[in-house]
Amino acid sequence: MSLLFVLVLGIHLVLKLWLSGRQVRHVAQRANAVPEQFADSIGLEDHRRAAQYTIAKQRLAMLETLLGTALFVALTWGGGLQWIYDHLGALAGNGLGFDIALVASVIALLGLVDLPIQWTRRFRIEQKFGFNRMTQAMFIADTVKSALVGALLGLPLLTVILLLMRTAGDGWWLAAWLFWAAFSLVLSVLYPWLIAPLFNRFTPLRDGPLHQRIRNLLERTGFRSNGVYTMDGSRRSTHGNAYFTGLGAAKRIVFYDTLIERLGPDEIEAVLAHELGHFRLHHVAKRIVSGLAVALAWLALLGWIQTQHWFPPSLGVETRASVPNNGLVLVLFGLVMPLFAFVLAPLQSALSRRHEFEADAFAARHASAHSLVRALVKLYQDNAATLTPDPVHSVFYDSHPPASIRIDRLLAGAPAAAIP
Repeated sequence: MSLLFVLVLGIHLVLKLWLSGRQVRHVAQRANAVPEQFADSIGLEDHRRAAQYTIAKQRLAMLETLLGTALFVALTWGGGLQWIYDHLGALAGNGLGFDIALVASVIALLGLVDLPIQWTRRFRIEQKFGFNRMTQAMFIADTVKSALVGALLGLPLLTVILLLMRTAGDGWWLAAWLFWAAFSLVLSVLYPWLIAPLFNRFTPLRDGPLHQRIRNLLERTGFRSNGVYTMDGSRRSTHGNAYFTGLGAAKRIVFYDTLIERLGPDEIEAVLAHELGHFRLHHVAKRIVSGLAVALAWLALLGWIQTQHWFPPSLGVETRASVPNNGLVLVLFGLVMPLFAFVLAPLQSALSRRHEFEADAFAARHASAHSLVRALVKLYQDNAATLTPDPVHSVFYDSHPPASIRIDRLLAGAPAAAIP
């Protein structure tokens, strides 16, 4: 079985590097000519900047892939996990505390290794292209807060799952899934109230023409929310966005302050109509259900893997026969499954792009297709999004349709009008 895992790891590494290389070459070859469709709205310098930004991100992604593969090998066949397993076993024994400590230690190690990548992304790439507004102190504070929130939420969840693995018999994975589902739904409700404010300030949108326009749109589409808010995203970045958060009565609409500053009222209305489309067309519910279904499948597979004594040795870890080794199995499963799951990325991306097309059509019916196109062009320009992505890379990675295809579809069903 070790050979199978080596083969899958190699295929995963080569595939990801190949996709990133394709994206770099494809974007670089088209950097000196704005696509005809955008020639009147995006200048050549902005187009070149977007190409350079995309290439810089891809090169960092390639480095991240190489480091991730090296870390995987170091932890498995390189003996890293064996060392952690042996030393923690000597300190913590064989009980539930050992399992928790083992999983938490590996998660902390992975987080520490990822920190230089996150710092480079923020203070090298984002800074170079004028997007970053975060200070070093803010980066450290966000990292600490994220770690604390992750520990406060993750450790109880981890404890329950490991306890079920020990005590709930062969069907533990179903009980764990029920707990996970309830935990996820409760967290979705509480997130806007308890967690998001730890990182950003949320201010109710002031009364005025924009607020009234949004209220009219909500009435037309029959949507109820807990309020419309602006978020101080400009403290960290110049990127603009809008999103919904929460479930049920706790739903709220959030606009980045950068988006409010950049777009006109009709364009903001169109962007909001697109987001409303995701709710009215049940995309959010479908994503929740599909996510829970995937979690159920993974937990069922983990339940089977737990009984397979060949699993840890095939990944370079020799275990003690008298120990349940649930924490170790959980760690190894978490390391291995992304390698196998990556081949499913095109399916997930295709479903997401289909939902984006449907939400665009909803926005065109309830707002203005031309306003949404103008908003998208501004967002592509402001966020330095490439207009010429590699088609194969896009199939694997892009949750949104390529700019040209998306705008063509919007305009195909809209009355003729100029796009400034």
